[in-house]
Amino acid sequence: MRLAYFVPLTLAALTGCPSDPAAGTESGTQDTSSESGVTTTDTVGTVPTTSTTDEPTGTTGEPPMLDTYSFANGCYSLRSGDVYLAASGDAFSFGADKAGAARFFMKAADLGTYLFYDQDGGYLVAEDGPLVRQTTLVSDVTLIDDTYVSGAEWTLETSVVDWSQYQLRNRRNDQLLGTDALAAEGVPVTFEAADGCTPHPELTLDASGQIDRTMFDDGDLYGIVDTHSHIHSNYAFGGGGLFHGGAYHRLGVEHALPDCSISHGEMGRKDFFGYIFDNTGNEEADLASLLPDLVAKQLSEDNHATAGWPEFTEWPDGPRRSTHQTQYWVWLQRAYLAGLRLVVQHATTNAIICDFMIGEGIQKSRYGCDDMSAVDRIIDETYAMERYIDAQSGGPGLGWFRVVHTPAEAREVIAGGKLAVVLGIETSNLFDCKLTPGDGDPTCDEAYVEAQLDHYYDLGVRAIFPVHKYDNKFSPGDGDRAFIELGNFANSGHWSNFTLDCPDPQVGGFDSGNVNFGGLNMPRDVYDSTPPNDNSKFPTAPLTTTTMYLSQILEPALEGPYCQNATLTALGEHMIRQMMARGMLIEVDHLPQWSYVRAYEMLQEADYPAVGSHGRNNNGLLYELGGTSATGFPNCRTDVPGSTVQGFKDKIQLIMDNGGYPAEGFGFDLNGFAGARRPRFGDGACPTPQTDPVTYPFSSFGGDVEFTQPAVGNRQLDFNTEGLTHIGLLPELIEDARRDAVDEADLEPLFRSAEGYIRTWERAEARAAELGG
Repeated sequence: MRLAYFVPLTLAALTGCPSDPAAGTESGTQDTSSESGVTTTDTVGTVPTTSTTDEPTGTTGEPPMLDTYSFANGCYSLRSGDVYLAASGDAFSFGADKAGAARFFMKAADLGTYLFYDQDGGYLVAEDGPLVRQTTLVSDVTLIDDTYVSGAEWTLETSVVDWSQYQLRNRRNDQLLGTDALAAEGVPVTFEAADGCTPHPELTLDASGQIDRTMFDDGDLYGIVDTHSHIHSNYAFGGGGLFHGGAYHRLGVEHALPDCSISHGEMGRKDFFGYIFDNTGNEEADLASLLPDLVAKQLSEDNHATAGWPEFTEWPDGPRRSTHQTQYWVWLQRAYLAGLRLVVQHATTNAIICDFMIGEGIQKSRYGCDDMSAVDRIIDETYAMERYIDAQSGGPGLGWFRVVHTPAEAREVIAGGKLAVVLGIETSNLFDCKLTPGDGDPTCDEAYVEAQLDHYYDLGVRAIFPVHKYDNKFSPGDGDRAFIELGNFANSGHWSNFTLDCPDPQVGGFDSGNVNFGGLNMPRDVYDSTPPNDNSKFPTAPLTTTTMYLSQILEPALEGPYCQNATLTALGEHMIRQMMARGMLIEVDHLPQWSYVRAYEMLQEADYPAVGSHGRNNNGLLYELGGTSATGFPNCRTDVPGSTVQGFKDKIQLIMDNGGYPAEGFGFDLNGFAGARRPRFGDGACPTPQTDPVTYPFSSFGGDVEFTQPAVGNRQLDFNTEGLTHIGLLPELIEDARRDAVDEADLEPLFRSAEGYIRTWERAEARAAELGG
């Protein structure tokens, strides 16, 4: 955030389509949309292990474990005895014959848990007892209520009445499906294959084929790494919708990507943060002009159209709309089909932004604004998304999205043709170790830090930024000069701490150049001294607290080569050593200049690699140590053939000159307030005329997948004029570069970048062992 074993499976096996494991027979057609890229069609499925007779079986001893996974995306009617479940008006009950039975498309909400979506677009629901039919569902998202559980979710279990059949448990009420209402003892149910179902709403993949390229001839892994990703930013900032849209939702796309007026207001007028960032980015915002709007709790002018599924009028839009989801699971799957094989998923958030929006009553929250609450939730949701994709694919471990904990596991996953996901953390108040602790905050000493590292290591976290935007107990913040610096002041009560006494030569990063809020800059001699200002009331009165310092905020910028006036603290150095001891991936790119210099001294002393996922490489020293960074392609071509990839080729040469593995991947920072690749075509897009737009269909670099023009719901996307709208347009980004490359071999290092990242991780673990970790 900048604020940013291949197995030759059939398509049916890939999607986990319903089949009878015992009989091994098939009947009818199957939905192959989950992984193959084939458009969803009406489906007919055969029934997973379940009885087809009315005779009860024995119910003594231990009940059998019936298959609860293979129903996903199948079409079934529900029979109990000799009657079927059917709708009558706004209710469901058992009593119909087979001809009158409801035909349900079974959409997986989680492993073994389903939505029952009938042929006319209605759901089987039980909110408070009766079985009702609803065509529209509410959810935790639409209600902004983290406690809400939908009565449309049903978990399959072995029936206690007849072990050869199922019973359905309602997830909301923890009661069982009865004849016409929930009951303590449910009716036994058989799923009978049907036809004529209406597929549950979902976005199209706009790709077809099957992964078969997983290795290079020399044995290295084939695939791209995205070193810096924020898949679940909707669970940041209190989770109430400051960042809108989920990467998945148990109830489907309608609830993952609904109209954003829920939180952003009519025409996006409550989306203050998006409005400021999208218009000013890393520049100084005209905050004074926004004061009347902030008091009124909405913008005085329209900000953006809010329509989500299925129209998506103005979002997703990676280059222009920073507060909307760009990594929905189907989009991520399309990128995976193009060669993305490793993603570093950083949990990120910002308590001050959350406090401001919630404290002023502009938006709601689902849970606390503190950084680690969001981090914990994002980690949980990443594992939940893994389960969700497994569920769409037919069962545990069958999905293409796999969280990995070791480089060996990552190798196995990628060699198996799947996407490996590494967990990371990028947030300011890491482990709640604020520079100025509040009531109830922990005592951040060495023992506490070690315990926190152990805890998050056990959760699967392997990559950590010691600091993000704001000063903490480990280091000064990254020195970002944008309006985000106001949050640093609010977070600690310390004035800004910039100086002209900087490393020579300067090492850059975010911590470089003019200081926008010159009136706030009052350098201090002792970094962790007692703060001169008490901003403890900011969470409950953010605007009142901020306007106390309005005169200083409105003073002009300081011009010059400024940098942060402090370095890593002793506790910060201890944390870095402890990360080394655990073989963790140290993310260094948000360290301000003096901290960056000191961190590299420590890395050199330990001969330990680091990760520069925002692209910093310390003049090649990163590569000497076995580290890895990130690359990108320019928006516009020049008249010189190969200009799109020339910078990439130069970087690969730099890596080789410094003894590194010649590969580098992306660091998209999507959902991280960092923008996205803009288009080449359109008025004012590039200074010179552009030629050779992306056309369809085209094949992946590996030649195993074909891509057609992408759409989001009813909106067709055009990479040429819109740019990298979401992660699913990675195929177009690569195709655009291929069309300009003089030789396709120029792009091969990109497809070796997952190998390169894993080599860095392996080196970290090896050095940890050698250092006695």
